[in-house]
Amino acid sequence: MPEIRTKQRILLVEESATLRYMLGKIIQKQDFELLSVDSFFSAIDTLQNATLNLDGIIVGWPNYENFEESTHLLVLLDREPYSETPVILLSNDTEVELLNWMSTRRQTALVPWENYQEVTTTLQTMLWPVQESVDDKRQAFTNKKPTRVLFVDDSKSIRTYYKRLLERNGYQVLTAESVKQAYDIATTDAIDIAIVDYFMPDENGYLLCQKLRDDKRTENIHTAVITGTYLDSVIRDCLQAGAIECMFKNEAEELFLARLAAMRRFIEIQNSIEQQRERLQAILESVGEGVYGVDNDGKLTFVNHATLNVVGAADDNSLLGISAFEALHYSDEDNHTDDRLRNAYGKEAKLRCWETQFRHHSGKSIPVECTVHPLRLNGKQDGSVIAFRDISNQKMLEEKLRWQATHDHLTELYNRRYFEARLEKELKDAQRTAIMSALIFIDLDRFKYVNDTAGHDTGDRMLLEISCVLTKLLRRSDVLARIGGDEFAILLKNVDSALAVNLANEYRTALNNISVNSSQQVYHVHASFGVAMMDDENMTAGDLLANADIACHIAKRMGRNQSHLYDQASDERNAMGTELGWSTRIRTALDNNDFELHYQPIMSMADINLHNLPAQDGAIWQSHLSDNDGAFHYEVLVRMHGDHGELYYPSSFMPTAERFNLLMELDMWVIEHALRAVAESDNPKGKVTLSINLSGHSLDDDDAQSKIISLLQKYSVPPSSIVFEITETSAIANLEQANRFIRDLCAIGCRFSLDDFGSGFCSFAQLKNLPTNLVKIDGQFVKSMARGATDRAIVTAMNDVAHSLGRYTVAEYVESPEVVRLLKICGVDKVQGNYISRPLTELPCINVVNLHKRASAE
Repeated sequence: MPEIRTKQRILLVEESATLRYMLGKIIQKQDFELLSVDSFFSAIDTLQNATLNLDGIIVGWPNYENFEESTHLLVLLDREPYSETPVILLSNDTEVELLNWMSTRRQTALVPWENYQEVTTTLQTMLWPVQESVDDKRQAFTNKKPTRVLFVDDSKSIRTYYKRLLERNGYQVLTAESVKQAYDIATTDAIDIAIVDYFMPDENGYLLCQKLRDDKRTENIHTAVITGTYLDSVIRDCLQAGAIECMFKNEAEELFLARLAAMRRFIEIQNSIEQQRERLQAILESVGEGVYGVDNDGKLTFVNHATLNVVGAADDNSLLGISAFEALHYSDEDNHTDDRLRNAYGKEAKLRCWETQFRHHSGKSIPVECTVHPLRLNGKQDGSVIAFRDISNQKMLEEKLRWQATHDHLTELYNRRYFEARLEKELKDAQRTAIMSALIFIDLDRFKYVNDTAGHDTGDRMLLEISCVLTKLLRRSDVLARIGGDEFAILLKNVDSALAVNLANEYRTALNNISVNSSQQVYHVHASFGVAMMDDENMTAGDLLANADIACHIAKRMGRNQSHLYDQASDERNAMGTELGWSTRIRTALDNNDFELHYQPIMSMADINLHNLPAQDGAIWQSHLSDNDGAFHYEVLVRMHGDHGELYYPSSFMPTAERFNLLMELDMWVIEHALRAVAESDNPKGKVTLSINLSGHSLDDDDAQSKIISLLQKYSVPPSSIVFEITETSAIANLEQANRFIRDLCAIGCRFSLDDFGSGFCSFAQLKNLPTNLVKIDGQFVKSMARGATDRAIVTAMNDVAHSLGRYTVAEYVESPEVVRLLKICGVDKVQGNYISRPLTELPCINVVNLHKRASAE
């Protein structure tokens, strides 16, 4: 018996569980039957071994090279029975080979990942030839007069190419080579759509959009901007100037024509909505976004099927003729804000991208983004047309990012950023109410020993147990946070000094009862507690944290596993002596070269074979070093020698170096000795790349730039071999100076990387403002990718943002082969961490490695 189907069947191929979930939801909302697979292996197996009668195939294209399964899938899609099946590819960075394949295959379209919401619209456009009833209605409704398009570009070859493309698809086309010529044509000829190149010699295209929008004679022309470069500033300028679409010259012809067809349909709807209501409804049923209309009184006149799906209504009979506000809008006792969407109904004003909430029939709220256009018939206002889309998935991701910005990824406690903000608020409340509060600073004793001997997994288990125990003991009014690797803090509200110390001792005793087992070894928890009172009305959050930190250090010097209450009279002198001691040691180390450089390898993901990942840390780097004659990349790490041969990590001496203005000197010491190491390593010139951390002090210093250039010349190291890593905190302190510093050194060939990308919302803004070449994704997200989908989704999002702005990505804190595989799926370019290789004490010499390799071969 033949298969009987009422829904069109779509196959979705996407490796990321998060992206597969998001795509699946928007596809199923359009009443398609969805089949989904999580790998190219599964897709190939499904297509080869089953007769699916597919109506369409959607493929999330991988962001990495040399993926044999993807090539196999393309071959399969070129063969029967799938050669005529519509295929949509979602990709961030499409290669020439893939575009060539698309150009030779019918029924194929490309959608950038950032526009994934357009998948259903594109799919419906490609499926129209087989939807006879809808096509007949659409054909009957379409105006017989062809759409007139004005195409503006200063390049004659581009004008000729698009003129031929559009005319082949039934458009009447006029062309112009400048803004002035285009404006003259628009004011004298009947034009429906203007497609304008953004970058032109005399005036940029968005100025033409503004002129057309502001001139009564041309205000009804619908404008779109076309460009060859994806830039947020370009899109923002165009939308503000009145453009309703942004197209890209490198996108597939099918997608370009689909966008233009959508604009043409919108014009047809605007011009004929009242006279052709029934036929309009047939077109609206094929639109992926919700669309509804209201009259001048705000009552619903029509709704499409997508609107019914979003609000959970069975049919439009229950909605038509009643107030859109009462039928769709969500309101509660706490939401009395002015509703701009409601106020726009039936008015002349337009509303674009307005976020509000609609109500599902079950009573829950649905976040939506709306655009309102006034509807005019025969010169009179006749209500409004509203297009909206469900942004629940977007809001969910935003909420996850907000949570991540204020919480520690491992323990799920509040992080330092949030805690410091709460401290500032508590200080203001204490000054206003005179209610005493206190801060407890907790520093685990010898926690590094646990990490070094038992491994980071054991250390993480210990931190989780500590957070669990402290949370259970916490009073309801108090706040607990993890503010560092082995540091916690507790805000105690409404306490005096005696109660604060008693509570600290209670917490400390509870921690003493914790033990963690690892390889038949038992590790116990001990911690030093510093207590500081909010007893100074001029105190800041930084002051309070510093006081508690001082008290904690004194507790450590008392023998560890102690509690100490900060006393300004005695402890401040004690702390100052400690700081001065450290500053003297740093100065001596600079004078006597008592610092030491280590080098941690950074590997390109293209050089990693996922099918043969070793379990042992460092093995993958040793194999790469012996089998590769190319260039190598390392991050330079600095250590300081102690009096008894021990090594101090930067966290021990950097705060003091910053306080005593020694960071610039330390930066220059590191740069000079790193360049000297390259020069003395006998490596071929340009074969070694070093990433060197640069502090904000050096960015702000007028002499730093000239010193760096002199050192590069002194040691004959190519500037292209140096990548300076800067943090967003150091850059935004003086953004103008940082931009100038970066551009000047980039001009001679140096490169820059934004470190700890994603540690706060401002990273995304700084990525656009700073002319960096690379971004290093914050390790706190990378470490936990194998544990949960949230961190994987966040790393994917950050990688996509960086790639969309033309930056390469580096993931740090790579500690396992599982994380490498996940990063490969995310599309990250380079990786760094102890699994790749622990920091090396000296730079390997490529010539020596090759000599040993040849000797072994002989």
